[in-house]
Amino acid sequence: MSDYRVLLYYKYAKIDNPERFRLEHLELCRRLNLKGRILVSEEGLNGTVSGTTEETERYMEAVHSDERFADMMFKIDEADGHAFKKMHVRYRPEIVSLKLGEDDLDPNELSGQYLKPVEFREALEDENTIVLDARNDYEYDLGHFRGAIRPDIRNFRELPEWIKENKEKFMDKKVVTYCTGGVRCEKLTGWLLKEGFEDVAQLHGGIHNYGTDPETQGELWDGKMYVFDERISVDVNRKEKTIVGKDWYDGTPCERYVNCGNPSCNRQFITSEENEHTYLRGCTHECRVSPENRYVKEHQLSREEVAQRLEAIGESLPETV
Repeated sequence: MSDYRVLLYYKYAKIDNPERFRLEHLELCRRLNLKGRILVSEEGLNGTVSGTTEETERYMEAVHSDERFADMMFKIDEADGHAFKKMHVRYRPEIVSLKLGEDDLDPNELSGQYLKPVEFREALEDENTIVLDARNDYEYDLGHFRGAIRPDIRNFRELPEWIKENKEKFMDKKVVTYCTGGVRCEKLTGWLLKEGFEDVAQLHGGIHNYGTDPETQGELWDGKMYVFDERISVDVNRKEKTIVGKDWYDGTPCERYVNCGNPSCNRQFITSEENEHTYLRGCTHECRVSPENRYVKEHQLSREEVAQRLEAIGESLPETV
């Protein structure tokens, strides 16, 4: 057993004074020596924190003592240490950014049907059911449920527009959605119902709950699950191991994410350590030759050394750089 744990959780519940709640919650987390990221809004709470087993137990007890969050579901992972470097509790207009504007809704009033992990597995095997990944494309590319649709989006707030553009492909079918812990699907499924979709459901507790369920054990999941902390990714399927991630440069199987060396780009992409060095951690030629390339600075490469690396892959430094 590990001495540390990571908690993933959310709850849509009315918070009348989110700024006061934010300050009090930050003090609670600091008192318990937790680290993580928590979003507070008038509509609720959404967070991921790490700490020792004792500290996380005390945190869950404190949160559950608030009647608004008495039934909060905590998804728990064992960890080797803290999954974050600092503790942040921030206010946001939404606890997950969908930005529906005037079409915004309260998931407590309108949301898709909850599916238990076993029920979701049945949906995965039903050819008349559309399984929609509600996450960003780079999350899908690292791992996803077998047969799930990959929306071409870089941010969750782009999903409604993508759905409108592709509505005719699955308007008349049962639509089932999933995301990491469930928070994104709460609003998305409600919005789908408002848009005229009649049969809409969501994986209760998200991918994490499915992976830890003793009956499903992550079955029919391929690859790893992307997480927004220092771990980057975690296993889901306890029955078989598959790799679906592909190296950005050569397409070989890979599950290692990096950020582009060019800070103005900062794209996350999958690549091996060897190819990271070969391509200077730049996702494009423009990023590789950027004067601000962090890889070049970190490794203190001279202009001549950069030129040699580029020559090896058939590229060259522009004269103005």
